[in-house]
Amino acid sequence: MTEKPDLDHLRQWIGRSNEASDIVTAQLVRGLRATLFMEIGAPKPGDAAPFTAHWCLAQPVYPMSELGPDGHPTRGGFLPPVPLPRRMWAGGELEFLEPLRVGDEMTRTSRISDVSMKTGSTGALCFVSVEHRITTPRGTALRERQDIVYRDISAGAQTPAPAKPAAAAPAAQHRETHLADPVLLFRYSALTFNGHRIHYDRDYVTKVEGYPGLIFHGPMQAALQVEFAARLHGGAAPKKFSYRGLQPLFEGEFSVNANQTDGGMETWTANSAGQPTMKGTATW
Repeated sequence: MTEKPDLDHLRQWIGRSNEASDIVTAQLVRGLRATLFMEIGAPKPGDAAPFTAHWCLAQPVYPMSELGPDGHPTRGGFLPPVPLPRRMWAGGELEFLEPLRVGDEMTRTSRISDVSMKTGSTGALCFVSVEHRITTPRGTALRERQDIVYRDISAGAQTPAPAKPAAAAPAAQHRETHLADPVLLFRYSALTFNGHRIHYDRDYVTKVEGYPGLIFHGPMQAALQVEFAARLHGGAAPKKFSYRGLQPLFEGEFSVNANQTDGGMETWTANSAGQPTMKGTATW
């Protein structure tokens, strides 16, 4: 039985911070452009990286002996040791100030800003919010709030969850469709040094976590929405982009969608049935 989270204990992590640095390379930019269905080109020093390249930079590196059964590092350290086995990226907000460029040395300063508990249809949910600030020698490039959700594995998790009935697809002014196959998911895991087995180990994700297939990364859904919105807006990054996961997106066909609004643009990714899996709002 999963241990019940002690919220008072977990909230002691609020205010903890760490810092990490990395260099934006042309090879990283090529790989990320290819994975986000962009023109690869031949990036040179000073060229802008994709808007969410920071998710591929200065990622924590742990020895194999410190990884848990899901491929993530064991609990504790910078993030609070939430005793719930499922951990996923729930949403967040990005504020774009200055592009990262090939050759930049960037630094990410991170701080735990909140830890809270809720009860959902699957039981206890623990939300951890992390604030990040990305800087280069030119100053602050990006501010971010990242929301992580932890939840239990239900008693029926050994049986893959049935697919939800298809809902009517929302009308989209702009839409592009792609195929999420294991190679795409593996590439993004590699770019972000993400060992979470739900993205590449089908036996694990179906037999242990009870999902019907490999799971599409939350940040890659957000990255595709940002790039799509920017392309529709003449190439400029939004000043702010907020996003929230609605349900898992699994391997197979998916779409990236956008509608113009008075204040900017509403975006979403959707599964092959047209059901939104992550929604975003971009403002300029």
